[in-house]
Amino acid sequence: MLATAWTALWFLPAVTAIGIWVAWSDMKFMRIPNKAVMAMLLAYLVFGPIALPFQTWLWGWALGAAVLAVGFVSTAAGLMGGGDAKYAAGMAPFLIGADWRVLVALFAACLLAAFTAHRLMGLVPAFRRATGDWESWQRNDFPMGLALAGTIIFYFSLSILFSA
Repeated sequence: MLATAWTALWFLPAVTAIGIWVAWSDMKFMRIPNKAVMAMLLAYLVFGPIALPFQTWLWGWALGAAVLAVGFVSTAAGLMGGGDAKYAAGMAPFLIGADWRVLVALFAACLLAAFTAHRLMGLVPAFRRATGDWESWQRNDFPMGLALAGTIIFYFSLSILFSA
């Protein structure tokens, strides 16, 4: 199940702006700024009560806390970066009520597309020269913020597209 068009219209501008910031920062610095995560939470705090029923909005905070706990354990186990875990926790409240099967499929598609695009663009000389100072070109690990941002942006974009 996708979000309602009403919910998506309220959330999409904020998650897109913050998602672009996160994706760029993760590619350039291999870091997701805490300010970006706080901006996500602030956007949920401000727009959530308008976009969602109040009880659903409250459950969103619980989901965010649960994802943060799982992310903390995953980071400690070396399964993911701390910034990725915090950003996923910041995204989670927005996705309350979403069908997890849709989210997993969308994340898988975004991960494959982001990884492929990142690696292919690294092979384009003009693009590589323009972004030569990006940390993500120097490291073997992947800037997961690119895929996470794509997931939430596409989720709400598809929600609007398929609600018509």
